[in-house]
Amino acid sequence: MNAQVPFTAAEMMTVAASRLLRNGDVCFVGIGLPSAAANLARLTHAPGVVLIYESGPIGAKPDVLPLSIGDGSLAETADTVVSTSEIFRYWLQGGRVTVGFLGAAQIDRFANINTTVIGDYAHPQVRLPGAGGAPEIAACAGKVILVLRQSARAFVERVDFITSVGHLDGGESRNRLGLPGQGPVAVVTDLCLMVPDAVTRELTVTHLHPGVGAENVRAATGWKLRFADAVKETPTPTDLELDTLRQLQRRTALAHGRAPEA
Repeated sequence: MNAQVPFTAAEMMTVAASRLLRNGDVCFVGIGLPSAAANLARLTHAPGVVLIYESGPIGAKPDVLPLSIGDGSLAETADTVVSTSEIFRYWLQGGRVTVGFLGAAQIDRFANINTTVIGDYAHPQVRLPGAGGAPEIAACAGKVILVLRQSARAFVERVDFITSVGHLDGGESRNRLGLPGQGPVAVVTDLCLMVPDAVTRELTVTHLHPGVGAENVRAATGWKLRFADAVKETPTPTDLELDTLRQLQRRTALAHGRAPEA
């Protein structure tokens, strides 16, 4: 049943991203928005999803969202915990991860990711957190889903630094690198859903979230954005999805010493 109560753009983004995970997926999860979406999927339509975090937990089932990959709740609720080297070499590089769930500071029209610097690398305007495991996830996961808030500062014509390869320069350029994974198959924002064109690999809007117009998305994008011939509206969150997400966020806020949102 679709929700009869108001929902925020952030909630719509998280729900839309969560729906892209399937029961039985083995998902390498990034912290932040990807973790919220992945755990929402686990708590609703995909209870059999296996969540893997960079620090070594496999099958993590946290009751609250982790603050970092080293959050103790991940290990405490996991089916098992292995070394970071095993996570990357055996699971990720071994082809056992079906989905990589990542965020980004910057993204371009071919879904290349920047989490390193804004501006010139030698003299950056902003030094970002860095790569972590994202380059390997982007290279080796069966497919990659990106989730981030949309603005012209984040969605740029060309990223200042390619931290993690998406579809490089488009077309067959990723395949020529010999990377084993498909790369990004979807980008979910607080405004819309985009997928790479089957030939050019340029991001194309296929769904607009409720109440969002094409002009809103264009204004929040730093290049001339393409739209599918028949753009659909993203289905609104169900009561179950909203209630589960809000309970998860409330538990997280209380556990981390923050006042929960009203």
